[in-house]
Order: sequence, then C-alpha cells, then structure tokens
Amino acid sequence: VQLQASGGGLVQAGGSLRLSCAPSDNIFRFDVMGWYRQAPEKQRELVAVMRRSGDSDYADSVKDRFTISRDIPRSTVTLQMNSLKAEDTAVYYCHAEYCITGVYFWGQGTLVTVSS
Repeated sequence: VQLQASGGGLVQAGGSLRLSCAPSDNIFRFDVMGWYRQAPEKQRELVAVMRRSGDSDYADSVKDRFTISRDIPRSTVTLQMNSLKAEDTAVYYCHAEYCITGVYFWGQGTLVTVSS
C-alpha cells in the first residue's frame, strides 16, 4: 500500500492549507486513516484521524481549527487546516491502519511551514 500525500507549503500565520492523502487502495479498506506530524526535535504526534465509521479524533491543539474529511469520489482523505499558527510547522504524515492485524502505513510526509 502506498499513501501519496500532497498540499504542504509555506503560509503566513492565520492562513489556511489543505492536505490530501491518496492511498493506492480504497480508503474504506482501512480501519483508520489520518494525519500525524513531526516538528524538529519533537516526537511524531497525532493530528487527526478518522475511522471507517466516520468518527474522528483530533489533537487538542488543533480542535476547532483543523477538519479531517473523506472525498469519496476521489478516494482521498483531506485535512483542512485553518487559522494556522507557527507551532503547526512540521512535516505532516498520512497514516493508514488495519486495526485487527496491526498493520499500518505511512506516507512520505509533506512539509507545512507557518511563518509568524
């Protein structure tokens, strides 16, 4: 399985970006899909995930600013990021998982830089 992430870039604080993740398999084959991020010298952390049921979880730091959703016709998972802050600067990784087997996959990462 390959996860193709796109949409990163440079944006000013307060701006918006939209990330997309296109898996090589149908998005509904996975139990969970979502986004993690890793800032310099920090551990990778969960940003937002969505289960096959449509339920989603967010990190407290991004609640009310980020929205994860599915684009079913395109079979992609998107992360709409609004009101971006300098502390959102990180490499964002798409993630997909089969929970029963514990098998998971990572995309190649896309850099988001927020200038203050």
